Amino acid sequence: MSAACPAILVAAPASGQGKTTVAAALARLHARAGRRVRAFKCGPDFLDPHWLALATGEPVHNLDLWMTGEHDARARLHAAAEQADLIVVEGVMGLFDGEPSAADLAQRLGLPVLAVIDASAMAGTFGALAFGLQHFRPGLPWAGVLANRVASERHAQMLQASLAGNAASFLGAVMRDAAFTLPERHLGLTVAAELPDAMARLDAAADALATTALGQMDGAALARWAVRFEAPAPVPPSAPLLAGRTLAVACDAAFCFVYPANLDTLRDLGAELAFFSPLANEPLPDCDAAWLPGGYPELHAAALAACDQTQASLRAHLQANRPLWAECGGMMPLFDAIVASDGTEQAAWGLLPGRVVMQKRLAALGPQQLTLPAGTLRGHTFHYSRCESTVQVERHTESVRGGALGVGEAVYRAGSLRASYFHAWFPSSPAAAASLFLPGDLT
Repeated sequence: MSAACPAILVAAPASGQGKTTVAAALARLHARAGRRVRAFKCGPDFLDPHWLALATGEPVHNLDLWMTGEHDARARLHAAAEQADLIVVEGVMGLFDGEPSAADLAQRLGLPVLAVIDASAMAGTFGALAFGLQHFRPGLPWAGVLANRVASERHAQMLQASLAGNAASFLGAVMRDAAFTLPERHLGLTVAAELPDAMARLDAAADALATTALGQMDGAALARWAVRFEAPAPVPPSAPLLAGRTLAVACDAAFCFVYPANLDTLRDLGAELAFFSPLANEPLPDCDAAWLPGGYPELHAAALAACDQTQASLRAHLQANRPLWAECGGMMPLFDAIVASDGTEQAAWGLLPGRVVMQKRLAALGPQQLTLPAGTLRGHTFHYSRCESTVQVERHTESVRGGALGVGEAVYRAGSLRASYFHAWFPSSPAAAASLFLPGDLT
């Protein structure tokens, strides 16, 4: 059966316009009013979902027509529509940027687009930008436009006037205010859990949004953005390839890049998950296999170097020939050293020969896939460091650009340890995901 629910995709003409703040503020505003809000993130991003999850109190899943696939996106939206009063989808980059883009997702799934435009340095051009975003692609569902970082009420009036005959598209202006600025660093926004005032920032943003036409919409007004999501064809359940096995998962401020859907997939495969914190120097719990997901180990390099119990337990785990999958940031402390972008070198855990060196610019970015005998995992890469190591390269991922395949990230192998900069989306191939945590060779 189909399910209908008001839904909106929050987009922008470029990155840095404030769409995460607006999407999280909108979600927080309606959650405070007692409505159940489900939020999603377009693209492979790990960081923005932390803010959306804080705003909604619900898990935030990614939607990407390539990485997660259209069927998966439709299934998650349908499930959300059956329970939610509002669905908020945050876009990625600019509205038409990337392959696939946020506009592709909006058009394919019928999601009305709310364009957030940083109007801090413009007046009449605001109208031109809004017109272009709305009409650049025929048939794009449209909700309206919100001006962000506005200087004054007079400035807001000028922006609204620039829309000329399309004034009904104007959903308000959010004034510039440091109280709800979301701080950034390399890779993107600071993780919400690291800021003691994170909820206060969201509440301040929600309060600001409440003064706009968008923020004053109640449940009845939101109904004009109702989208009917058809029930997807059922997918056969995954074989319980990890039944009876305990999988240890690192989880703290240094290892926080985890898709909730990946954890769901591991549980669907039968695994029992046991979480531990390397930053707290916790040893691996009793387990059959372990996963070190991505995160920010470079920000905690000195603290991680002192985690002797974690290091010793990982070494014993590998000496017992038990599988360990280390992903991007989870791989970095396994080397002999981490070198900061200023050249400062910090000793690491020494489980892999060589070192990782931070760069001042992105070292790699884009969609990737990893082909294994059990299936092909889709995912992406996004990192600022590079490896200098003699460790064996077992295989490479494939870089996916414009439909063409190229050589992607190395997958390193040392005994039962496998590591790569590749971030995998486990639901794309549960069988391949399971093989990362089972004894034996992948070749």
